[in-house]
Amino acid sequence: MSEDGVKKFLYVNRKAPYGTIYAQEALEVVLIGAAFDQDVSLAFLDDGVFQLTKGQDTKGVGLKNFSPTFNALGDYEVTKLYVEQESLDERGLSVDDLQDIQYEDEDDDWAEKPSIIVVSRSQMADVMAEQDVILSF
Repeated sequence: MSEDGVKKFLYVNRKAPYGTIYAQEALEVVLIGAAFDQDVSLAFLDDGVFQLTKGQDTKGVGLKNFSPTFNALGDYEVTKLYVEQESLDERGLSVDDLQDIQYEDEDDDWAEKPSIIVVSRSQMADVMAEQDVILSF
């Protein structure tokens, strides 16, 4: 549990953003959890890293582009989006290919800070070990 006794929830995203309901459903569950004052963070592994890429265009597949919703997470105090470096590397992506998702840090005079935290595979294991609840999508 976090220092204030709140359970820590990590939502693990492993699926590409479109083609299944997993990515969009995960985002909706994250927003619901955050609304109930849970300590929420997200992890993006495997094809889940594609959920955060810039310039997604879903017109050709007839689906709603939900990727702009990631920019609203800071308003729900969801400020930790862990992205596994090896998953980026294996897909030919870099941090420059990802959206610039930020939050305003109320403890630092509302300074805008990045929400995306790129970690190695071993660091991701450490992040997971610190959680009370892990939900995988």
